[in-house]
Amino acid sequence: MGDVDTTRFSPEVLEEWSGLGIDLPALFSAGDLGNLMGLRVLEADPRKVVGTLPVEGNTQPYGLLHGGASAVLAETLGSVGAMLHGGPRKIAVGVDLNCTHHRGLRSGLVTGTATPVHLGRSSASYEIVLTEESGKRVCTARLTCMLRESDAHGVPPERTAADTSAPAAD
Repeated sequence: MGDVDTTRFSPEVLEEWSGLGIDLPALFSAGDLGNLMGLRVLEADPRKVVGTLPVEGNTQPYGLLHGGASAVLAETLGSVGAMLHGGPRKIAVGVDLNCTHHRGLRSGLVTGTATPVHLGRSSASYEIVLTEESGKRVCTARLTCMLRESDAHGVPPERTAADTSAPAAD
């Protein structure tokens, strides 16, 4: 979810998670798609998450920023906000992502800012605005995450047989 050396968490967020034995900065240093793409989470709080993504290395065949790369940045930032809103006993699972691409980019750094639209007990929705270095809007995204119960280590409870069984054949 980003480079651990650059992610800033508020002291309150760090205290809440570390009180349950969860090393939040280490969680953000795990290898994932965002890291492979050069995504960096710069600031993380339930009310605002900011991150960046380089255009270079994340383009489509015409040399423009790939729409999927914008979606990765948007979903990552919104999911981080939803995760922090849900707290250490819930996990955030993206269930709907909508991206409107306003302009193409060939180079530079894209900055995304996620702010909450709705913060509930079982779901959280964020608007994520991606801008180019000059401040012009590149993409507007909206993400809704379901907040699921988990144990203190962020692991969802085991699924029941009813959750995984296929419909009975006639």
